[in-house]
Amino acid sequence: MQTDDRVLIGFDGADDAAVVRLDGDRYIIQTVDFFTPIVDDPYLFGQIAASNSLSDVYAMGGEPLFALNIVGFPIKTLPKAMLTEILQGGADKAKEAGISIVGGHSIDDREPKYGLVVTGEVDKDHLIRNDGAKPGDVLILTKPLGTGIIATAIKKEKAEQNIIDTAIQNMVTLNKTAAAFMKKLDVHAATDITGYGLLGHLAEMCNGSGLSAELKLMSIPIIKGVKELSEQGLIPGGTKRNLQSCKKHTDFSESISEIEKYILADAQTSGGLLISLPEKDAISFVDLLKEREGIDSAIIGKMISRGEKAIAVRS
Repeated sequence: MQTDDRVLIGFDGADDAAVVRLDGDRYIIQTVDFFTPIVDDPYLFGQIAASNSLSDVYAMGGEPLFALNIVGFPIKTLPKAMLTEILQGGADKAKEAGISIVGGHSIDDREPKYGLVVTGEVDKDHLIRNDGAKPGDVLILTKPLGTGIIATAIKKEKAEQNIIDTAIQNMVTLNKTAAAFMKKLDVHAATDITGYGLLGHLAEMCNGSGLSAELKLMSIPIIKGVKELSEQGLIPGGTKRNLQSCKKHTDFSESISEIEKYILADAQTSGGLLISLPEKDAISFVDLLKEREGIDSAIIGKMISRGEKAIAVRS
């Protein structure tokens, strides 16, 4: 395998983005993400995709610098105005993040796809990896779970508008403020919750840190109505695969239902940050987010010495 001393984080880890040293203590962060529409509104789709792409930079304590568009679009079968709306959604969300989209690449594709390549920067003292958690840390989750299940319900026209609106609001919300607060506190590890679900991304944090985690189910925020949608069988294939994979490294209390397990493994889009930090800082973090942004983050568990399994979920 090719090696490069400038590469601090690459293929050999399970972190959120690549990190490369520029000079001295200045590091470049780079990430890429794109996906097919999960909502009907093209402008909102563009906003969600951009928010999701930016999240990896925020999770590592970085500041975005600029972005490039990645676009797949059936230009001969869908109106160009729809593509314009998607790109405008992405541009407006990038503007909110304080950056410009300076180019990109598009192809003619049968199914629309959109996302960003995001380049950011971080100095050595503010770089946050997902493998630095310490015993006794508490875990904070900054957004509720359930967007994967809701996206499936939207496709099958089973989701009520109030649930859709809540999910969209969560997905278009940048993790910018949470990332800024992380720099002010003694954060040991962080990651964003996306395709592998809460359990999958937490397992990466546990394995990288050589620890286990104990979650309290009742403390984990879940979008209202998600449990009911799950009970109707509206479980995405990705969520099912996540749970199958997670069962081998997760110890569930007997009282936890299969539906609740699916929610914990639900594949998220533009999910929140999962942050490991000392309890005294965690309380300050939750209070700051609520006071400044009205965001209801939650303390959902703690990091403990390595046990037989990476994660224990208690009711």
